[in-house]
Amino acid sequence: MQAHWSTVLPAIWLTASVLSAVVIISDIFLAGHPQRMAIMSVVWPLTMLYWGPVGLIFYYWFGRATPGVKKSEAPMWQASFLGATHCGAGCALGDFIGEWLAFRMALTVVGSELGGRLLAAFVLAYLIGIAFQYFSIAPMRGLGLRDGVIAAVKADTLSLLAYEVGMFGIMIAFAKLASPLEPTDLAYWVRMQVAMVAGFVTTYPVNYWLIRRGVKEKM
Repeated sequence: MQAHWSTVLPAIWLTASVLSAVVIISDIFLAGHPQRMAIMSVVWPLTMLYWGPVGLIFYYWFGRATPGVKKSEAPMWQASFLGATHCGAGCALGDFIGEWLAFRMALTVVGSELGGRLLAAFVLAYLIGIAFQYFSIAPMRGLGLRDGVIAAVKADTLSLLAYEVGMFGIMIAFAKLASPLEPTDLAYWVRMQVAMVAGFVTTYPVNYWLIRRGVKEKM
């Protein structure tokens, strides 16, 4: 029975997470609620993939595009939350892809499979995170490719590092304290969701600081 529920419960939760992303996609593209900043139409569905149904609360509370309401008027805690979702989405996408690539390629660092996965996740998360920031900052500031990339690096580097500190910390804790799992196990991805939410928590105050200083734009 224990083995049965250890498979069924993760399957239920992960299915709910995917369905939550589908709800957001439908609301944005079919129900007529496109995000003011185009990249956020990608960010929100990706956020659901690791926040799960809980993320719907924040989307419908203050993330959904509402005619006549500007995000710049939102309180700083909400702006910081949206900034963290932006960072988290890029990191999460890189982490999802990096985990699978490292697993399929049997990538290791100094003989460590976990080290290989962390390295692949970090590299891809950073590259995708820079791309996400570029498509936010460059259009808003009217920057060209070179200046846009430089601004994106400045805005995303600290935010991403803070995210990875929280995420990698939980991943390492799971590896040390919990039963070993592989990416082919559904429960593995539930653990990854927990780690990603931890990364969101650690990057939140950094996003607050970056937005306050004008390094990062309000989403």
